[in-house]
Amino acid sequence: MKSLSKSKICFFAIGQFGWSLLSGIISNWMVYIYQPDAAGSAFFIPQTRVVLGVFTIIGGITAFGRIFDAITDPWIASLSDRCKSKNGRRIPFLKWASVPLAASTVLVFCAPVNGISWINTVWLLVFIACYYLAITAYCTPYNALISELGHTQQDRLAISTAISFTFIVGTAISMQAASVWGIFINNGMERMTAIRLTFVIFAVIALICLLVPPLTIREKDYVTTKPSEAGAGASLVKTFKNPDFRIFVASDILYFVALTMFQTGLTFFVTSLLGLDESVAGTLFVLMTALSLLFYIPINKLVPKFGKKKLVRLAFLLFSIVYLYTAFLGKSLPIPSMVQGYILVLLASLPMAIFGILPQAMVADVAEADAKTTGENREGMFFAARTFAFKLGQSASMLIFTSLATIGRDPVTNVSDGSGYRIVAITAFVLCACGGVILRFFNEKRINTILGSKNQ
Repeated sequence: MKSLSKSKICFFAIGQFGWSLLSGIISNWMVYIYQPDAAGSAFFIPQTRVVLGVFTIIGGITAFGRIFDAITDPWIASLSDRCKSKNGRRIPFLKWASVPLAASTVLVFCAPVNGISWINTVWLLVFIACYYLAITAYCTPYNALISELGHTQQDRLAISTAISFTFIVGTAISMQAASVWGIFINNGMERMTAIRLTFVIFAVIALICLLVPPLTIREKDYVTTKPSEAGAGASLVKTFKNPDFRIFVASDILYFVALTMFQTGLTFFVTSLLGLDESVAGTLFVLMTALSLLFYIPINKLVPKFGKKKLVRLAFLLFSIVYLYTAFLGKSLPIPSMVQGYILVLLASLPMAIFGILPQAMVADVAEADAKTTGENREGMFFAARTFAFKLGQSASMLIFTSLATIGRDPVTNVSDGSGYRIVAITAFVLCACGGVILRFFNEKRINTILGSKNQ
């Protein structure tokens, strides 16, 4: 079988740019727009804690979306693992999920009633479910291809590095949405119209990128695995029987819970704690992305010497420091607000690079080692099981964030004094620190022995 050339790796990574741009729109802007923290902002759904008297409407909807997403992951993975299409097990899913994914992302922000209405709540619930189904149908088979297209650990690390690059670039560009809609607003366009037009432009770009892998890569030229015969439930159970995978997932859940809280709150941290304009959040994220890219080559060179596990544990430690620092942003630090933002960028860039590259490669290694041990090719289910677990964690994260964010809010103006966001950051610090401790028990040496490699 062919090995994936550098040009094909680039084509494959472009798909990641597409879905990360759309994912960034949802994760960075949905809560900000539907639970705004600024005087004079438009409201489309109720803002108080109405779900069991504890959770907000937007928190409940985002949690539902993540849970729905998590539940559909094993189902899509099983369909993909068992697919017998002449074009392969994964590529057909990438092709047919692209348009629904781009369209549903835009429709999430197209609430039909200009004001608080139950119709908007139902609309948001329906289209966030459509979005998560579509992104699962694309991402689960896409991630499975990492271990299938990469025939060696070096190949898988190269693919993981490439898609990490396009992932953070896509996410960084999504953070620039406020700057784009700001241009439209300054030219006389109404705010929500400007926001929706911005997301339409981003979605068209993303759609083109989503279609690049299925249109340029012939899966069967690189992959020889036969379709799995196991059903979704049985395959999921077998996957979680792998002890190293369970340990990895446990630490991964805590990382993603912390990261989701931080990523969702980044714009709020900038506007509420630092007192800066919403567009500054995008600027800081772009700087963080650019700086993290400088670490890509050093990280790849350090993996053979130290292993993936040690580097990821270092990233847990560094991100814990970032979250703790975030809790003290603002007037509590005798530093200009913009300088505080730059310090945040500097601290977060290295762990951002490590987490962007290595966890995907670790899952691919575990899946490959399991296939060699059991004789079953369930790569799709390994990546689906990982996302199934951490998305349940993200569901809890969104409930926690949207509830904690209401602490310290003025009931009349709905403007926060920032105390809720500081509690969010401290919570993320604790969770991230615990994730690093759990990863200590991951047996990387055993996996490398099975794969027959002395290098990581």
